[in-house]
Formats: sequence, structure tokens, C-alpha cells
Amino acid sequence: MNIALIAHDSKKELMVQFCIAYCGVLSCHNLCATGTTGKLVSEATGLRIQRYLSGSQGGDQQIAARISCNEIDVLIFFRDPLNAKSHEPNDMTLLRLSDVHNIPVATNIATAEALIHALERGDLDWREIVKG
Repeated sequence: MNIALIAHDSKKELMVQFCIAYCGVLSCHNLCATGTTGKLVSEATGLRIQRYLSGSQGGDQQIAARISCNEIDVLIFFRDPLNAKSHEPNDMTLLRLSDVHNIPVATNIATAEALIHALERGDLDWREIVKG
């Protein structure tokens, strides 16, 4: 499956720790991420990650384009709900597109762990069948 990783600045360390904890599961999938998040996760885990631009430079829009083309199966997007971002409209676009294209999204650690366990069990394989 194709998994996209995005984390706001205040959540990047959480994303790194999450990816360290679930490196075994994540290594079985194709990963992509916005620039800085991908760099930090890759350096900490050794996972191979296709990196796009940083979010503020359009990396989130690059991932949104992949969602629009049905090239992303899962989005893990650790957001900071307490601090407004100048590119917050892009965040809403990612979430809207994920809803339109029926992409499972985790915006916090609890949901991310539920999704990763579902991936581990094979519960999300239906997406491959639907996409054909």
C-alpha cells in the first residue's frame, strides 16, 4: 500500500517516534512524505521514503495530487490543532480529498495506531481490490 506521512512542526517528533515504533509494518509498504518529515523519519528509521517539497512549499499539495489520482491508500497526518497555520487551507484540501477518494486518514496518534494495526492484519486490503 502507498502511505503518505505529513506532520506539522510541533508533531514531527511524534511522527518520528511513531515510525520508529512501527518500522516493521511500515517497511512493508511504499512511503512518501513532505520534505522535512520524510527526512527526519528516514534518518531515524532507515525507511525508504519518497520525499516531496516541504509542506509550506507545496509538498502537501503534491501529496494531494497523488490522492486525487488514487495513488495514496492511507494518509497519516499529525496535525497541530491548537496553532493556526498559514497553509491551513491546504490541510483542509488534503482532508476533503481523502474523504472524496475514501482514503483512511489518521490525524492523531490513537487513530494512526488503529490504522497501522489494521494494515498489519490486512484489514485494509479491500482498497487494492476496489482500485483494481
